[in-house]
Amino acid sequence: MNERATPPPPPLQGIRVIELGNYIAGPGTAMTLGDLGAEVVKIESMEGDMARHTGHFGHAMLRAYNRSKKSIALDLRQPRGKEIARRLIAGADVLVQNLRPGAAEALGLGAEALRAQHPRLVHVSIAGFPAEAPSRDRPGYDIAAQAESGMMSVTGEPGGLPQKVGATIIDAATVQVAAQATLAALFRRERAGIGETIRVSLLEVALNLQLPNWSDYLVRGVEPTRSGDGQPMNAPAADIFRTRDGMVVVSAYVQSHWVRLCEAIGCPELAADARFLTNELRVANRPAMKEAVSARLSRCSMQECVELLTRNNIVVGVVRSYSEALAGEDFRSSRMVIEVAPNGERPGYASFGLPYELCDTPRRPTQAAPAHGAHTEEVLRGAGFGAEEIAALHAAGVIKAEPAGAPS
Repeated sequence: MNERATPPPPPLQGIRVIELGNYIAGPGTAMTLGDLGAEVVKIESMEGDMARHTGHFGHAMLRAYNRSKKSIALDLRQPRGKEIARRLIAGADVLVQNLRPGAAEALGLGAEALRAQHPRLVHVSIAGFPAEAPSRDRPGYDIAAQAESGMMSVTGEPGGLPQKVGATIIDAATVQVAAQATLAALFRRERAGIGETIRVSLLEVALNLQLPNWSDYLVRGVEPTRSGDGQPMNAPAADIFRTRDGMVVVSAYVQSHWVRLCEAIGCPELAADARFLTNELRVANRPAMKEAVSARLSRCSMQECVELLTRNNIVVGVVRSYSEALAGEDFRSSRMVIEVAPNGERPGYASFGLPYELCDTPRRPTQAAPAHGAHTEEVLRGAGFGAEEIAALHAAGVIKAEPAGAPS
């Protein structure tokens, strides 16, 4: 009998990450590196990650973006707190921070100061606005980036108010962008032996997410507008059609796809209709196009629409609520859904893993997000601090330690 081959170690095994983060972008970047095998130590203020103080959604952020980390609570306003942070960073490969603009530099933890001492360090700073921009000192949140990048101006119903996207999409995309840049820097370090300073801004990520819109605007100078469910430059594309028992979204703006759609729904004459002969004409006559297609699709159930259009290689999706998506077979078969193990007294929960698979590398077991300061003493002992020294730091209010099951 052949013995099963030993799976390879995770890609970032042996890499140590220090995180100074709040909310999503910083913590999510560090956790992504952790999911790839890195050890992550989260340095929190004495008040903790700000997400700990923002109700149900804040706790959802903590659960989602802080799995399998060690939390140490330090008063970085005190010289001893800064000294401990620098000592921990000296033994790290990556620092990820998304503190308020200028805070890391004021603490002596900016890229210039740290990389002068540790040239191999990969220093990742995440902010709302580019480092050289006039708005660089403004706090940066997902919603500000959506607003200032033009994204809100193209989201919503025609004639209605601009709308935000229904998820923290800029923060989430920033996580992936910052992690990608960090992996590139670590790869280069293996070749050249030097670290890197990485700057990521939510505004630039938000702009990047709209590349087709911006590319068209930069060439033609035509301001994109809100178009509701349909894409402003293509039709049908992201157009919603009602069925007997719900709604589907259909994309068939490529000419050959439009012809196939017309044939599939039993209306080949629509492909020859003068109003719909080209994509541009279908955009100009979108209401009439939608009415014509809806007259046929409304006779079908959602499942019948999916089966019919899929057979004809037409892109179609069922518009689902969260509960409907959760009950769907595609969701339930997704390997993204993971079970997070309890951490001390903190209960386990369902969450999402990385949005891709390394097929030869098993997913790492993961633990619930830590309590505030749950690993302070453990981390300090690992950094060489003795029991008396740790006790003195407690007494001076430099550190805070909570049992692993504490509710913070």
